[in-house]
Amino acid sequence: MTAGGTTRNGQSGSEGQDDQEKLDLRLYVAGKSPKSMQAIENLRRLCEQYLPGRYHIELIDLVEHPKLARGDEIIAVPTLVRRLPEPIRKIIGDLSDTEQVLVGLQLRPKGVHGP
Repeated sequence: MTAGGTTRNGQSGSEGQDDQEKLDLRLYVAGKSPKSMQAIENLRRLCEQYLPGRYHIELIDLVEHPKLARGDEIIAVPTLVRRLPEPIRKIIGDLSDTEQVLVGLQLRPKGVHGP
């Protein structure tokens, strides 16, 4: 557990995935609001489907730790911040549009569809 909330590692136990860069993700939420809970579920589903073993999620609850919003300049919640690999990317919302999230995280070029 970190100062900001819980962490979750996307460890699949399979070897040979170190050649792909892991994503360091931080999700800022506001308590147990419906949008926050939906964003958490959507992010976990997306990571399991598209990034198995290649991600780390840190949840930051701004109700409990409001000062942590300053570091990543958070102005709305929920907000997903891709800290690594650089450049830093931010996505605001409940992450329900999988295609938009994949493009925002630079996992898929804009306009390219598919798994």
